[in-house]
Amino acid sequence: MNPETPGQASNPSNERRENRSGGGVFIALGAIVGVIGGGFLGQPSAGLLVGLAVGALAALLIWWRGR
Repeated sequence: MNPETPGQASNPSNERRENRSGGGVFIALGAIVGVIGGGFLGQPSAGLLVGLAVGALAALLIWWRGR
């Protein structure tokens, strides 16, 4: 390794900066809101599944938009 150009040094002009979005928060919030909403309707398990599905869909849309 050449001491003038270390391999671990970052070079912002040549590196592609990767933007990352936190879509996983929608999965967690969807599960929580789904259980609470389903609990009011007497179906907390169904609410959990619906909340997970909606949260996963939101996370996938955020991931797809960021590609």
